[in-house]
Amino acid sequence: MRIGHSGGGSYEPGGPVGHDLGGPVGHEPGGPVGPALAALRWLGPPDGPAIELLDQTRLPADEVFLRCASVPELVHAISRLVVRGAPLLGVAGAFGVALAAYRGDDVEAAAAAIAAARPTAVNLGWGVRRALQSYRAAVSGDSPVPAPKAGALAALAEAQAIAAQDAAASAAMAAHGLALVPAGARILTHCNTGQLVSAGAGTAFAVILAAHRAGRLAQLWVDETRPLLQGARLTAWEARRAGIPHAVLADNAAASLMAAGQVDLVLTGADRIAADGSVANKVGTYGLAVLARHHAVPFVVVAPVSTVDPDTPDGGSIPVEHRSADEVIGIAGQPVAPAGTHAYNPAFDVTPPDLVTAIVTEEGVIQPVTAGNLRVQGSGADAIAGPQSAVYVER
Repeated sequence: MRIGHSGGGSYEPGGPVGHDLGGPVGHEPGGPVGPALAALRWLGPPDGPAIELLDQTRLPADEVFLRCASVPELVHAISRLVVRGAPLLGVAGAFGVALAAYRGDDVEAAAAAIAAARPTAVNLGWGVRRALQSYRAAVSGDSPVPAPKAGALAALAEAQAIAAQDAAASAAMAAHGLALVPAGARILTHCNTGQLVSAGAGTAFAVILAAHRAGRLAQLWVDETRPLLQGARLTAWEARRAGIPHAVLADNAAASLMAAGQVDLVLTGADRIAADGSVANKVGTYGLAVLARHHAVPFVVVAPVSTVDPDTPDGGSIPVEHRSADEVIGIAGQPVAPAGTHAYNPAFDVTPPDLVTAIVTEEGVIQPVTAGNLRVQGSGADAIAGPQSAVYVER
């Protein structure tokens, strides 16, 4: 494993290089433990202002950190999946607004560009809006600090608050979700939902990690997650670091695995949850939900309240990002299909609420998944801060 750095400046593991948004992977008796890695860091002077990202496109072979010293660099990093995952995209979006403010850029234009970098992940625009609102309030208010500096400080403080709230939400989701995991569970997951997508331990992976630590997890099944292999590359990497017993399977092997009675629970994350409970997640999730229903396996989604979008009424209204054909007709940059082959490459699909057994957020378990229960949970992606209302739980 090579650890490196891309861009200017220097990186010292564990050193005072900025606000560390990632937590260490916990030690598990008998399992290998790697060094703690933060997927995103804010770099102040003298190395910044800049945002440092663990380049997830290079994992698991290389642990390389990419420094984004401008908003266009950050937008490019987001669009090519250097940083990814709904909660962490919200954090990255907020820090992007702070970066623009510290640089003296047109903050409004920068915010719009960042929010548009990934259209499906609602947390990205949510984080941008929160930081932008703080910036606007600071530059228009009375302060002994010059308005541009006050705005930058306010945006940075809001971004740091979002990161802290995300870490707390991750811990709460793990606690709530653990109650749904039976003893000796064999869990199937899709894509990547761990420390790489969060300021904490993740979403669905946080529940998996909690189950492992509680002695309830017998086996983790990891979908490879074509076409970019986030499961095989990233979830398997995180599972190994945490000492979790796991095996990778081809996406199209999930059906036979469930038919053989080898799956007790499916746990996934989400990039957007519509007001009716429809869930947009990495393409392949909908197929898993259909299979889970057929085989009577609970299908549970784990996501923070910020991923619930009350302004999107239903699944048909969720914008689904389509990506380059090169991701499908090749693997790791090597073509496997004939030159000129066209491809259908949606990055996400949408699972209807009637196929979702429960949604776990930091506020509790939503079961059954209905529009009314989502409204009870809280105000969703436009919430700014503060505690949410209690959730209605039916078991």
